[in-house]
Amino acid sequence: MIKPRTPPGVMELLPRDQIAFQRMLDTIRRNYERFGFLPVETPVFELSEVLLTKSGGETERQVYFAQSTGALEKESQGLPELALRFDLTVPLARYVAEHEHELAFPFRRYQIQRVYRGERAQRGRFREFYQCDIDVVGKDALSIRFDAEILAVIHAVFSELGIGDFTVQLNNRKLMRGFFEGLGVADGGRQMDVLREVDKLDKRGADYVRETLTSEGFGLSQDTVQKILEFVAVRSHSHVDALERLDALGQGSDTFNQGIAELREVLELVHALGVPESDYCLNLSIARGLDYYTGTVYETMLDGYQQIGSICSGGRYEDLASHYTKSKLPGVGISIGLTRLFWQLREAGLVAGVDESSVQAMVALMEDDQLTESLDIARRLRAGGINTEVQMEAKKLAKQFQYASRAGIRFVVLAGEDELKRGVVTVKDLAREQQFETTRDQLASTLRVELEQTRALAGR
Repeated sequence: MIKPRTPPGVMELLPRDQIAFQRMLDTIRRNYERFGFLPVETPVFELSEVLLTKSGGETERQVYFAQSTGALEKESQGLPELALRFDLTVPLARYVAEHEHELAFPFRRYQIQRVYRGERAQRGRFREFYQCDIDVVGKDALSIRFDAEILAVIHAVFSELGIGDFTVQLNNRKLMRGFFEGLGVADGGRQMDVLREVDKLDKRGADYVRETLTSEGFGLSQDTVQKILEFVAVRSHSHVDALERLDALGQGSDTFNQGIAELREVLELVHALGVPESDYCLNLSIARGLDYYTGTVYETMLDGYQQIGSICSGGRYEDLASHYTKSKLPGVGISIGLTRLFWQLREAGLVAGVDESSVQAMVALMEDDQLTESLDIARRLRAGGINTEVQMEAKKLAKQFQYASRAGIRFVVLAGEDELKRGVVTVKDLAREQQFETTRDQLASTLRVELEQTRALAGR
């Protein structure tokens, strides 16, 4: 016999955890739609020539290629025709370029799907994982105002997820580029190399960054590196403080000044959107490692759990689909890597609702000849909005209660001979360890009230 084994690098959950994961997905989807984003799904595989256009190096080595049995039988040259998507940004670029004349701009899309990367097998790193993305894509131009709205979406999502206090950290790549130009680091490629190292500051520390930037590979002077470290150490602690810190930076090149102006506008609009000032701040060390970010960049951190790292990130890009169309398509977006986030939250004991089932009630069966009555009760409960399971075979009540408890089902509905004679049902509330009677007609509404009270007490 073949030993059943889960492939390495995937997260496979038992039902109770899967329910909690699904609720997080539903919360993210609901908030994306609340802000007017439209759903998009793209195929799990793309043409290799499309998918690998913006990649190379490490990315290409991580790509999973797809090959049909028929193709394997033929002599093939070069890369396989198809490859599994490694993110949702490249498929979005292809999608917008292909359907450009059918879409309304600015195009507001959300996409929640699995992606695939050949990551080295290690704890907490996944080869198959969910990304939950939103992007606003413009035609020719896109107002900086959308950058603020994206932050408001991030805040709405994580507020409803209820996983603890968090902070959305902001920076602007133009501000950083302008600053580096003022230090004599003008070459775009060299700036990117420095930005990648700066982006490691919170993870590796100032000493590591200083040693790297003064090493032979970079050759920056101690004085230049010290100025960089002082610049990227800027953090704000309130809305007013953020604006004052921007003012304190003074003036510089056109690029530098534009970065300050954009950050200021985003901050003012975020404030106007009602995001609490304790939940966002400036962090001038944030660079985001990806080359295509050109303006605003975001990192979201869970307060008190810095070791988890960023739980949501993204930013502004000037031209999404330059490889696929001559049209200029600027945009701004964010991505939540939900699989890794859920795994880390579960490890830290921060996932709510893992003790709850999606089944809210179970109708017990005491005698086989009472099945018709049990089915009628279940039908009424479902019509009243209560997810209900029916025991289809009569068993000892103790075993039925044990089953409901292990499955996380809160309510067990009993309708034995005595209850049927009196026209009532008995409800056993396993969460509160108490029971009560109600009529069949009032059963669904009574359970809804109980569930709503529990949600209200839990703050959900």
